[in-house]
Formats: sequence, structure tokens, C-alpha cells
Amino acid sequence: MSFRRVHVHCLLALCALVSGMAFAQAPADPAAPAADPATAPADAAVAAAAPAPVPLDPADALLVGDAAAGETKSAVCAACHGMDGNSTDPQYPKLAGQNEAYTARQLSLFKHMHRQNPIMLGFASTLSAQDMHDLGAFYATKSPSPGVADDALLARGQALYRGGDAGLGVPACMACHGPAGGGMAGAGYPHLGGQWTDYVSAKLTEWKNGTTWGSDLKAKIMPDIAGRLSEADIAAVASYVEGLHAAQSGTRTAAP
Repeated sequence: MSFRRVHVHCLLALCALVSGMAFAQAPADPAAPAADPATAPADAAVAAAAPAPVPLDPADALLVGDAAAGETKSAVCAACHGMDGNSTDPQYPKLAGQNEAYTARQLSLFKHMHRQNPIMLGFASTLSAQDMHDLGAFYATKSPSPGVADDALLARGQALYRGGDAGLGVPACMACHGPAGGGMAGAGYPHLGGQWTDYVSAKLTEWKNGTTWGSDLKAKIMPDIAGRLSEADIAAVASYVEGLHAAQSGTRTAAP
């Protein structure tokens, strides 16, 4: 079945209840050079001087965003993410259609340095928790632009997204992100359908290489799963995600 025009948005985080997997740290690279004892004191001093991440406030999750207020606040975001949350550059995620809880959480992670990105730190550091929810509410009202998947990668991408791979210990992506990539707003799992292949692939690769976005349970899910995927698997599932969209009346779904 051909996999053509499609819909929707942003980053990956699969459900812990489905995976049932504990986070495993990536093994040390035996080819990596050993630490230099001569520089150890200096390195320790630099680490000690670095600001410690501030714990996230659980009460922030109880806030309710105002989409109208978020639209005004989103002006500064438009340069990278587009006026309506649909970025035109694949290195920047589409935000249109993303659920409020996920957007607010990511902005908080950036602000408190649990998720590292110098550009986003600069923007997020000025935002209050209410600002974050307002922005999330605004982008949740927008429709993501359609994406296109690579037919050559369809079979493997579809298999991973819809059924996982028991041999690799990888659960089905749709268990937390939904059949059409709509995510789970209540649980804060992101909307993925239509997200840029390049962006999804980059995030999965970072997780595979040991990057984490904090130390809580949600932050540990995707690094563990991504670590079990090959580069080819990452390319396939990222492409499949870009091609996902919600079925329209009178049409067939692109990904059965």
C-alpha cells in the first residue's frame, strides 16, 4: 500500500507500562581514551562550578493554558517553528498539533537544564510555568502540515511502529503514540504523526547514544528503547512517523 501525504507532530517517548523495561546505561566504549589523571582536578572543578538542574515542580502540570495568550507569546517562536507551529526546516520540530502537557513539559526541561539546548535555554529561561502552558495550548489548536514517508522504508517502519520487535525487546510505538501518531495528551506522550523524519531520527540517535532528558521515569523510557534499534530501524520508523496522519472521511489511512 502506498504511503503518501500525511499529518502531524513532535519528539518520541514510549509508554513505560507497555515496555516494562528498566533503563540501561550505555556500556563504556572500550576504544575511548582513558581519563587523564593530570586533568582530573580541573575537570572536577568545572563540574562543581556548573549550575545544578532545578527539580521540576509537579504542581506546574496542573496549570491550564490559555490559547489566546499563547498566540501572543508565540511570536518569538515563529522564526524557527513557523507562525502556526509548522516549521519549514527539518532540524526544527513541528509544534502544531502537539498536546499542551508535552509542550509545557519540554519547555520546563529546557529551562531547568534537564534537556540541553543552548538556544532553547535562552528562550525558555524567560518563561513562567503559565507561559509554557499557554504556548502549549496555542500549538494544540493548530493543524500540522502533512508529511511524506519513504515507500522503501515502509514495511520495516510500519512493523516497528505497529507491532514492535519482540526479538529486540522493542514495544509497539503506537501503544503510547496512537495508531495515527496522535499521542496521549492525558499522559503527556507526544503527538508524532507528520513530524520531520530528520528531526525524529536525530532525537532517536541521541537517545541511542546515551542522551537523556532528565532522571524521572519518562526520561528513561526512550533511551532504553532507542538503544535497541539499529540505524536502519531508526531511519525506517522515523520515516514512517512523518507519513502518519489521522484518517479523513471517505479516504483510506496511509498506514493500515
